[in-house]
Amino acid sequence: MPLIVLDPTSESVPSTARMAPALSSLAGATVGLLDNGKANVTPFLDHVETVLRSAHGVRDVVRRRKANMSAPAAPELLRELLACDAVVSAVGD
Repeated sequence: MPLIVLDPTSESVPSTARMAPALSSLAGATVGLLDNGKANVTPFLDHVETVLRSAHGVRDVVRRRKANMSAPAAPELLRELLACDAVVSAVGD
């Protein structure tokens, strides 16, 4: 019986998406913190929030959690985060 080798890769499709321009400062900004719901993400983001506020002058932090750690964030959650000046998406393994 012959050995069949499958190639799981696909051709790259060029993206039209671009990175958002860098913020000149986080002072006075609203930053979203999106977590994936894994065990260690909460203490990690607690620390990130503390540093953002104390060292960078972040005014407001919006914290949200994905409903399913292995699926993309829901469109309504992403729309809510659009109001933020910047968003940190964290994995808490």
